[in-house]
Amino acid sequence: MVQVGDVIVSFDVFREKFFCDLDACKGACCIEGDAGAPVELEEVEKLEEVLPVIWDDLSPEARKVIDKQGVVYTDQEGDLVTSIVNGKDCVFTCYDEKGACYCAIEKAFREGRCHFYKPVSCHLYPVRIGNCGMYKALNYHRWDVCKAAVALGRQKNMPVYRFLKEPLIRKFGEDWYAELELVAEELKKQKMI
Repeated sequence: MVQVGDVIVSFDVFREKFFCDLDACKGACCIEGDAGAPVELEEVEKLEEVLPVIWDDLSPEARKVIDKQGVVYTDQEGDLVTSIVNGKDCVFTCYDEKGACYCAIEKAFREGRCHFYKPVSCHLYPVRIGNCGMYKALNYHRWDVCKAAVALGRQKNMPVYRFLKEPLIRKFGEDWYAELELVAEELKKQKMI
């Protein structure tokens, strides 16, 4: 682990390679698992605001879940997460003609229909934010559904932190990311990564 500003970053964020391969995984990270995506408290209002924009893009089952319990719930570990359908699919998932899953919020954002990209935890995946005392901690999350992304990342020699440049800047700012890059260069010089 290394400290960058007020964030503790796992060496795996620098060492591991990753590049999403949606053709291979079909968006499995949005539909697998035992809980929804982690949501920050300030994102709940944004999720509710975007709902009318994406409502028609959501499945009837997702709309029922949202009507019943809302866009988020508290999971077994006490974390705020997106609501899910049938114990797995995020309520914001949609499918394209090839059967690949995608985020209705991100689609609306890319089409200029809303100003919220998607929950930052989704944007940051495969990195998860945790707490380490008074610091935030960035940890690389390994998951079998991302095997193709790991293989493609190795092929492209794409470290996790570079793959996640945009969401890391979104979360921590450009100055923080510039410091992260300096730390990466120093770790390379010291042959630690």
